[in-house]
Amino acid sequence: MDNHVIVKIKKIEQECSDIKTFWFEQELNASPGQFVMVWLPGIDEKPFTLSSIGNESAISVQKRGIFTEKMHKLKEGDEFGVRGPFGHGFHFGKTTKPLLVGGGCGNANLTALAEMLAEHGKKPAYVLGARTADLLPYEKRLEKISDLYITTDDGSKGEKGFTTQKVEELLGKEGFDCVFACGPEVMLVPLLEVCKKKGIECQFSLERFMKCAVGLCGECCINGKLVCVEGPVFDKKHLEQLTELGKFARTKSGKLVDLGEYSKGNKC
Repeated sequence: MDNHVIVKIKKIEQECSDIKTFWFEQELNASPGQFVMVWLPGIDEKPFTLSSIGNESAISVQKRGIFTEKMHKLKEGDEFGVRGPFGHGFHFGKTTKPLLVGGGCGNANLTALAEMLAEHGKKPAYVLGARTADLLPYEKRLEKISDLYITTDDGSKGEKGFTTQKVEELLGKEGFDCVFACGPEVMLVPLLEVCKKKGIECQFSLERFMKCAVGLCGECCINGKLVCVEGPVFDKKHLEQLTELGKFARTKSGKLVDLGEYSKGNKC
């Protein structure tokens, strides 16, 4: 879908203190992990993963900057433009015992994946993590469709600690055949090491700054791979080749910087 489709907001849900989900009546031929470009006329266009896929679609928006603040001010009945879906999503057809691991707003596309897995009779285990309890999204949806484990950095809900600690514990007990994950790279890098140590397959959804979504601008490049076209989801074989993972990313100007500087500047 190269052109924008104007969609009307049917419902808005406050997922947690800084994330809202916007539901709209537009069926998209998408798979979990793919993303769309969202256009606010006169403001800008930004990429968002799909947090629900079906007869109704949804995107989830974390308030981080000017564009997302404008999105959070929208009301039911308001409209915005959508083009897509783009990129490669999760491949889950062969998995029989999936483990999903999400950190913060990275839980958006994993929630869509969990729902699709459940529809295919593959109820997943799900480790839902955030810094603190008021930043935990999608709890009610996930309780219905997964074996849910909650972790918070400060222990304000669920188990105190990081998602990777819970994953190591679960992998030591259960025979999972694939780990699907999305979240901050400070979580993904050690999670990849856990999967390598345990000899288990994994697929991670990565975030990079994306302007075009079709591989023209090169802003989302990581080790020569374009995240918007060749990702956002990468399997273990390709993740192991990404030496910039957890270390470097490109800013809006295309400058390669350390991940801390990138995170400060990438406030859409």
